Amino acid sequence: MAADREKPMPEAEVTAWLKDNLPKWRLEDGWIRRTYKTAGWKGTLMVINTIGHLAEAAWHHPDITASYAWVEVRLMTHTAKGITPKDFELAKKIEEVIDWQPGKEGKGLEGTPQGDMRFAYIKYD
Repeated sequence: MAADREKPMPEAEVTAWLKDNLPKWRLEDGWIRRTYKTAGWKGTLMVINTIGHLAEAAWHHPDITASYAWVEVRLMTHTAKGITPKDFELAKKIEEVIDWQPGKEGKGLEGTPQGDMRFAYIKYD
């Protein structure tokens, strides 16, 4: 918990940072946002729980909206009433974990089977 109130970053700086570092995220209505598409309710719940774990561990809590096959996460530093480096750090960690595809690493973990809806999970961009 910060003793001093953080200062929000200028909109142009936020947009440029996202473009360079997290291009699937966007700045909209004062929040940085990302929508993750899932294959259904099971994947949606897993994404929500993953984001929840990361947010609680970081002590920086997003707003989350979800439906059957998608999850939108929104980050803003409420005490600053805008975007701060905290938001970028949590967004990077969320992106890293949610977008992890072990089958592409070739290190022994095969990843979720593709093409069989019984095992469908996240729809990777």
